[in-house]
Amino acid sequence: MNTSKNPEVKLSPGDQVTGKWNQNHYIILRELGSGATGTVYLAKSDRSKVAVKVSHDTLSITSEVNVLKHLSKVQGKTLGPSFIEMDDWSTNKGIFPFYVMEYVQGESLFAFMKQRKDEWMGILILQLLRDLAELHRAGWVFGDLKPDNLLVSGPPPKIRWLDVGGTTMIGRAIKEYTEFFDRGYWGMGSRRAEPSYDLFAVAMIMMNYAVPSRFDKKEGGWNQLQKVIDHNRWLKKFKPVLHKALHGHYQTAEEMRNDLLKHYSTKSSVQPKARRAHPRPAQPSNTQMGRARQQQKKKIKKRLRYTESILIFLFLFVFYVVYLMSQVF
Repeated sequence: MNTSKNPEVKLSPGDQVTGKWNQNHYIILRELGSGATGTVYLAKSDRSKVAVKVSHDTLSITSEVNVLKHLSKVQGKTLGPSFIEMDDWSTNKGIFPFYVMEYVQGESLFAFMKQRKDEWMGILILQLLRDLAELHRAGWVFGDLKPDNLLVSGPPPKIRWLDVGGTTMIGRAIKEYTEFFDRGYWGMGSRRAEPSYDLFAVAMIMMNYAVPSRFDKKEGGWNQLQKVIDHNRWLKKFKPVLHKALHGHYQTAEEMRNDLLKHYSTKSSVQPKARRAHPRPAQPSNTQMGRARQQQKKKIKKRLRYTESILIFLFLFVFYVVYLMSQVF
């Protein structure tokens, strides 16, 4: 996140923030991140650990609080952190507004992916698109959508949003953005808050996963991004989806999600291999048939024991996978 523009709000571990109106106390543990509208700290309250955002801008803080409250109405606590309270902090340097929200524990998106296969990235992107669809239907756009603002909690693994400072009502100008994930930076669209703005950012998150070092804009536009896609094996699989998202052809998050689901369903379907024709063997003698029967009986018993073990294992594995996917989706 960007360096805070308000160094006077800087807090250190052990500092205490006390609400002027509600008189609740929060002991600062460490800084979680800072941005244009303030700094977020991990703090300890009387009950649990929480996240506290302190700012100098009352309007920005009020706007973010309204977003958090709205997200809670959209889909419980699954989108952004749940809102706890808003208050003012009175100091010798002035009065600073702050709000308290749920501290979401987990791993950053890319840290989570380091120990897992690429398929997990697809599952998390599908979750993200489902949540974005809910947000867009409620009339909002996330705006500053990037890996830094995404966390994976669980089990089961669930993608969560950390900072809603850039969330903007549809139709207005985007409030906050990060250049690499901003379509205006790449010359591929405006900074008007609309679903396609977020979907461009989703495509760039996939690009950033495949190419961890965020490349700079040189020629810009589709020509440069296409070259990156064509030179990466994982991105190339999703080229049709990325092309639509980067060009703003998706009107809703559901459309992009459905295309990704089609990709995975097509990939999972395996065509049966054709059987080779073998010549019929010569008929064995009676003695050979007797020995063969004895050997066959021994093999059958062995296979039955082996098959039974395999079936038990497969049953338990399938049961676990079905349970896990039901929790994820």
